Amino acid sequence: MPFLRPMPLKSNSLGAWAFAIGVFLAAIAVRFAINEPVLSGIAFATFIPAIILITYFSGLWPAIAAAIASTIAGVFFFLPPTWELKIPPGFATTIVPFVAIAATAIAIIHVIRLTLDRLDAERAKSAALAEQRETLFKEMQHRVSNNLAIVSALLNLQRAQITDERARQALSEASNRLALISRIQRKLHDPAGAQRRFGPFIEELCRDVLDASGTKNVVCLVSAAEAVIPADKLIPVSLIVTELISNALEHGLADRPNGTIRIDLTPRGTEQVLTVSDDGGGLPPDFTLETASGLGLRIVQALAQQIQGRFAMENGHGGTTCRVVFDSSALSRAA
Repeated sequence: MPFLRPMPLKSNSLGAWAFAIGVFLAAIAVRFAINEPVLSGIAFATFIPAIILITYFSGLWPAIAAAIASTIAGVFFFLPPTWELKIPPGFATTIVPFVAIAATAIAIIHVIRLTLDRLDAERAKSAALAEQRETLFKEMQHRVSNNLAIVSALLNLQRAQITDERARQALSEASNRLALISRIQRKLHDPAGAQRRFGPFIEELCRDVLDASGTKNVVCLVSAAEAVIPADKLIPVSLIVTELISNALEHGLADRPNGTIRIDLTPRGTEQVLTVSDDGGGLPPDFTLETASGLGLRIVQALAQQIQGRFAMENGHGGTTCRVVFDSSALSRAA
């Protein structure tokens, strides 16, 4: 919760002087209402709080004026001989202590006010810098995303001029990967590096991948622990999931009337386990990850190493299960 304090009036403004006059008159009225016998300091008892309020809310000069007016009013109205502006015989025990207390209060409150004003100025400056940083960060993210989209579009244009089918396929895959990174980059809008919840982000990513592939008969189900994904891990983890979904669509679920892809993130001791599985035809009997030649799987292995993880594939219950195990520092659990 931010620190809240009563805001003082602008120094030497009409409102500041009006406030000072009102408080001074209220102090006189209260002093008349007390109507106690005059003892040492009693004549000025109600003026000290008034001067403190005036110093804080109205500023230095209204406070000095109030102190002078209070001294005159105390002498004139409340020190014998009353209703006469004469220095009383015992002024050393009445006027001098009041003047000393008033001067000390004005000095202290004025310094406090100046300090608070400087603090407010620094807060305003910090807020302006934070807003400027966020604006620049968003602009940078927007420009990076646009540049990636331009490169993706250029690859597609180049693909249209190539007749070799393998080269066309390679350019198409590269273009799709760049387009995906561009979309992820647009989502990185928090300059403070805030973390994102894994489940909702991956659900959105799955929809993007399925839409990009034109697949209508596959359902993507995401189940995740209450986990958040740090911004610096967002792109590699997203690309891992994307490549594994694409691999399932291309191989495990190809030529099937429908299918299901499941994505799970679960804690296991000090590690996190990311699982992407499908209910397709499964892996060939002679498949080994070491001899796999697909570019997508090589990318997944490289990205897994980037987040200090281990990647494995196996036949699951009626399909293929891909698993990436990495340290919990890569994805931290939400509070």
